[in-house]
Parts: sequence; structure tokens; C-alpha cells
Amino acid sequence: MNASTADLPVVVIGAGPIGLAAAARLIERDIQPLVLEAGPAAATAVRGWSHVRLFSPWSEVVDPAAERLLAPTGWVRPDGAAYPSGADWAGLYLQPLADVLGEKVRYNATVTGISRSGRDRIVDADRDAQPFVIHYTGPDGAEERLYARAVIDASGTWSIPSPAGGSGLPALGEKTAADRISYRIPDFKDLAVRARYAGKRTAVIGSGASAFTALAYLADLAKSDDGVGTHATWILRRGISGSTFGGGDADQLPARGALGLAAKAAVDDGYADAVTGFRTDAFERDTDGRLVLIGEDGRRLDAIDEVIVLTGLRPDFTFLGELRLGLDERLQAPTALAPLIDPNQHSCGTVYPHGAGELSHPEKDLYLVGMKSYGRAPTFLAMTGYEQVRSIAAHLAGDQEAAERVELTLPETGVCGGAGLFDQPVAAEETGGCCAAPATLTVGGPVSNSGGC
Repeated sequence: MNASTADLPVVVIGAGPIGLAAAARLIERDIQPLVLEAGPAAATAVRGWSHVRLFSPWSEVVDPAAERLLAPTGWVRPDGAAYPSGADWAGLYLQPLADVLGEKVRYNATVTGISRSGRDRIVDADRDAQPFVIHYTGPDGAEERLYARAVIDASGTWSIPSPAGGSGLPALGEKTAADRISYRIPDFKDLAVRARYAGKRTAVIGSGASAFTALAYLADLAKSDDGVGTHATWILRRGISGSTFGGGDADQLPARGALGLAAKAAVDDGYADAVTGFRTDAFERDTDGRLVLIGEDGRRLDAIDEVIVLTGLRPDFTFLGELRLGLDERLQAPTALAPLIDPNQHSCGTVYPHGAGELSHPEKDLYLVGMKSYGRAPTFLAMTGYEQVRSIAAHLAGDQEAAERVELTLPETGVCGGAGLFDQPVAAEETGGCCAAPATLTVGGPVSNSGGC
């Protein structure tokens, strides 16, 4: 890196929890960050699931460097034992943090492409010495350009939900049935949303914490005066075993365990029926306009009114096309990280803490962090992302000892996945989301793992 490049900022893509933590860590290392956020405020993705409650408490979702940066403003972390909703996380912590960063955060800035200055992805000559060039559209839609010494992509996976189709592609008829399909956990506090599902039969496709949350919500709706007749059909691509509903009371993330038990209660109490081993192949409409789901094995389910698809989230690599990425062919995670997060082998707590080394790519000083670093693997914890950016900031500052040091202990749960834990290995596209969410079904609403981490 030449002197002029060293004076450039580190560009962070995304003003979510991990992107803002990266900025705080860089500031502590006397490195200037510049955060580009596509939305109009901090934590736009988190605000997209504002009604969902995290299954990690406040003590585990506030980055230490961010807390130190906020301290001079008089900011005090909420009760560490309490579980924030997405709205709480964004409003009480992430937006105040972005406000402290001030002009270091640019809103309505959508990154459209990144390359090396004067070098497309083919050119080797003097590549690592060139700064990154970032193209983005500003608030008025005009194309803008800036240069950076390094890039930390914390843009998450919220924008690309996986489809219902069992092949990873949309099922036949899925797109034309879009008026009856949601790919997010509905907010039943919204009267219009509540009316959409009340008294209806709804299919929930997925087997992770987000699906548990939807089942719990629907069961709660069915018990209410305005929800009589509400019923869920829970569609799983695999079978049900003793671990399907998670660790229950043994889960070291208690709120997540409670969520699994709530989903189990929805089935046991008759508010939901489970259909196992069903991989959706097609959607058809019956003569009444209701949807009929057809499986790859030819099974046709009873007609339903609505579908909630919660089969995971996917990273967006389109704006990284001119950079040299090293990605695992299955998980779409950095090559060195993928074996550590394989959902067939690991849960949230059995992922070894990792940093700059495991997150590096053939493109020097480029890092994918947060949920995007996990590609299609689920079970991401906010604490893991904070450790990632702590290590990367140390590496960029030249402190290799700190970059390689582990400063994180994760709760071991052993319930997120793993060969031998299920009748079949868990499919990453079925679980989806950040290990951060679940629980009580009434006051505050249930919680779930969701994008934006």
C-alpha cells in the first residue's frame, strides 16, 4: 500500500449492527471509516423485522467498542438481561451509535460496484497497491464514486429471501402466486396484516427459528376472539425428530429454547398440522382461487389461503463482480470459514471464533462480515460478528497479535444442526437467520432469528 492509499478511509457497506461495530473498532485503531447505508436510517434491515424479538439479550448484542464510543454522550446500555425487539435494537442502540459517527455514515447510498482502481478482475500487475474504487448511487439517484484502502462488506442477507421451491429455485407458479405469499414473519400487531391471516389456513414453509416464530404467532392469533378458525400447515423438507424443536429447556440461549417449545405447543394443541418430507415443486390455484401446493413426490396438499415462506436468506454478490472472491461452492462463505460454520456439523455455539485470517479473500483487504460472511449458513450470532470486526480492525492497523487473538466465548447449545442430530442433515436454506431471537407469545410477541445481523 502506498502513502496516498494509506490515507484513504476504510469503506464499510451497511449501517447495521456489524457495520457500525466495524466503524467503532476502526476509530479505536485511529483508522477512518466511511459507512455507506442504502436505507434512510441506520439498521434499515433490522427495522424490517422491528416486531420480532431477539433471542440474545442486551448483554450480547452491544459491541464493547461501540459502547465505549457512546459513553461520552451519556448513553447507558439497557438492562443486560432483557431481550430487545428489532425496533429496540435499532432505536435504542444502533441509531444513537450512527448519530455519534455523524458524517462518517452516508444514508441512501446504494453500492452498485467495487473494483481496484484501473484494474478489472483479470489484471494482476500491481493490483494490491491500487485503492478500491466504489461506485454508488446517492440520495438523488446520481452515480457517485469514492476510493478506499480496504472494504468491509456488512450488507447482510436480508434483501434476498430464499424461495419455496425445494430445488433452491422458485417453484412452478410461485411467482404468479406472489399475492398470497410472504417471505417475512408477519407483524400481527398490524390490523391489516392480522385481518389477512385471521380465520384463514396458512402454510408455513421452513424449519428454523423464523418458522417457529410464525407458527407461534398464528397459534396466538387462533386463540384470540378475532382469529377463530385460524390454522397453520407447517411444511418441513425433512422429518420430525427429538431435536426438531431445538434444545428446549437445555438450550443455553433460553429464549430460543422457549421459542421451539412454543412451536411444538402449536402442533400439540392442534393449531398447526405438520407435513414432513415435503419439497415444494409447484403452486396451483383451485376453482376458488386458493393455493394448492404440490410436492416433488406428487403429493397435493389441501388448499390453503396464504403461504409464509421462511427458508433462509442469501447473500448478494452482484456488486462484487470485479473483485476476486474465495467462496465455498456450497455455502457461499469464505473458503477458510466454511468448514467452521457448516450447519451439518455446527450450531451457533460450536462455531470457533474467527477473524481476519478466516475472512480473507484473494482480493487483499476485502472482507465479508456479519451474516453475509456466513453465505447460506444459518446460526449466526451478533457476538460472532463483533469478534470478526475486532480482528479485522486490528489486522488493518498492523496489530497481528490482536488480530489472531480470540476474545470471545460463545454459549454452547448443540441444537442448531449437525449430522446425526436429525433424521437427515439440516438444510441451510430451511433455517435461515441470525441466532438472535424467540419467545413469549403475548406481551412483546415472539422472537426469532432474522436478517440484518
